[in-house]
Amino acid sequence: MLVPKVQLIPSSDQVTDLLRETGALREGHFEFPTGQHSGHYFQMPLAMRYHGNARVLNVALSRLLRREPEVLAALPNCAIVAPAAGGIPVAFGVREALNADQIFWAEKDDGRYHFRQYLDAKGLKCILVDDVVRSGKVITNMIDVIQNAGAEVVAIGSLVHFKDAHFDAGNVPYYALLEVGARFYGPDECPLCKTGEPLEKVWA
Repeated sequence: MLVPKVQLIPSSDQVTDLLRETGALREGHFEFPTGQHSGHYFQMPLAMRYHGNARVLNVALSRLLRREPEVLAALPNCAIVAPAAGGIPVAFGVREALNADQIFWAEKDDGRYHFRQYLDAKGLKCILVDDVVRSGKVITNMIDVIQNAGAEVVAIGSLVHFKDAHFDAGNVPYYALLEVGARFYGPDECPLCKTGEPLEKVWA
């Protein structure tokens, strides 16, 4: 599904409409693997599988990132970095839009992110991107992985950001195309459970 032409950086309503129309945004009563419940569920691959949609979202995010002097100063000799697997399509699209030098991603093993053996990132300036930031834990882990590799994070961006998500990036700027006010609840405090809303379990 291709979306109509929009302004250089689409509004929150336009991003929401795009995600809803492709099925990437669902509203209901969802239980995540953590056991937490929410009224919103984002499955971004459903939107990113369409080249036109992926280009709109990734180019828009790249334009937000370009606002940062540190990003402009680092280009083109920098890397776009993402966690696998959700962040990889974002990283490829942002890299192309920014004409950055390279891209690489971290893989998860036994609950921890790591880069591939022999990857040399020492002294490299990096732009960290992801598709959805739900809790902030992945971004926090990725910052640590990048810094432990001897590289520097100059900016962070995501397509979707849950406002309850928290991470400590220091002075590193963070941009998101869509800010989501939806909250996560434990089963005992979930208002949707109390109203008897049917529950659907999701993978991630």
